[in-house]
Amino acid sequence: MSKNIKRRIGFVSTRLAGTDGVSLETAKWEKVLSQLGYMCFYVAGECDQPAERTYQVPEAHFNHPDIQSLQTDLFDDYIRSSKTSGEVHALRHHLKNHLGEFVKKFGIELLIIENALSIPMNVPLGLAITEFLVESNLPAIAHHHDFAWERQRFAVHAASDFLRGAFPPVLPNLRHVVINSAAGQELARRTGASSVMIPNVMDFNNHPQNPDGYANDMRFELGLTRDEYLILQPTRIVPRKRIEIAIELVRRLDVPAVLVVTHSAGDEGWSYQEYLQNYAELMGVRVLFAKDRFSYSRGKTLDGSKIYALADAYQHADMVTYPSTVEGFGNAFLETIYYQQPIVMGLYTIYRIDIQPKGFRVIGVEDVLEDETVRHAYQVLMDPGLREEIVNHNYELGQWHYSFKVLENRLKTLLNESLGN
Repeated sequence: MSKNIKRRIGFVSTRLAGTDGVSLETAKWEKVLSQLGYMCFYVAGECDQPAERTYQVPEAHFNHPDIQSLQTDLFDDYIRSSKTSGEVHALRHHLKNHLGEFVKKFGIELLIIENALSIPMNVPLGLAITEFLVESNLPAIAHHHDFAWERQRFAVHAASDFLRGAFPPVLPNLRHVVINSAAGQELARRTGASSVMIPNVMDFNNHPQNPDGYANDMRFELGLTRDEYLILQPTRIVPRKRIEIAIELVRRLDVPAVLVVTHSAGDEGWSYQEYLQNYAELMGVRVLFAKDRFSYSRGKTLDGSKIYALADAYQHADMVTYPSTVEGFGNAFLETIYYQQPIVMGLYTIYRIDIQPKGFRVIGVEDVLEDETVRHAYQVLMDPGLREEIVNHNYELGQWHYSFKVLENRLKTLLNESLGN
């Protein structure tokens, strides 16, 4: 093939839109791949990429009513109905046909599957992708962000045949990418499959642009007064994020402060958000659940109010909280380092194994919020010199270990092996 003809890559996922980690990381891969001369296209249930390069299939989304109905029967006990089995296979066939149309329409030469073969949010889609890869022998890369065995809500199920076959499958034309070393080891133990570790990244070789004035009114728009600190919780509202620890921290710092949560409850229900609202009221802490005011990029709400980018949130915050117990990697950690903010965070397993040994300076939270942790956070919040020392140190480490250049080097090798360049 002529070097002037760009190779065509197709991204496949349930959703490629918004501020979730899978969507954000896919956008980074696309940027690096485009710089390397590849053309990227997308098939998903929801996608915010250009329409001319997107193939949207509603049933690919995990929130589609038909998929939600199946999930209820597949993951509530150990028995599923024959009706559910039939519907799974009907949707598998439907989605497989659309995958074939997508590949044909855009001339796709390699598929990158973003978490759709990792965690069973949409079982028919995983089965469809697997069967399509077997029948087409198209080269593919499965980019795994988290696996079913890492999530308690998938522990009880009536889908063992589906999970063994497609989450993830082991195929000669499919290469596996994990985002942490523990996931690679567990994947090998459970399936015998080898994998490549590519961590999440940020563009550390290019510093974030200085604030341009767009978000100068952000605090006012959110209802903060001039003397209130903005403590940022840039995550989805799910129990493993332990947002109640962030609420407790704001209370015990004993300074005028507001906790701003930028994301929605997502795919795990609303009961946790209701608990947090009640807990914040009991603690006397003001918490803003501001998902409607933040997105990956700037925009407007239906009533004309500003939507701020996540970058705006980071750059106008005073401190970031991220007290998670479990993370596949930790995008919020990496974003905080990139936007040069101090962070109070849970020392989850993957952080301890893969990230902490590199020497990052964070305010760590163990099982409970200890007095020393609160004192450390207060000191960093009040001492501009200490804050600057910490954030500059962390940025340099991020530049060395988690830059786009690291991603580029690893993708080059992976794509050469997959496409035979």
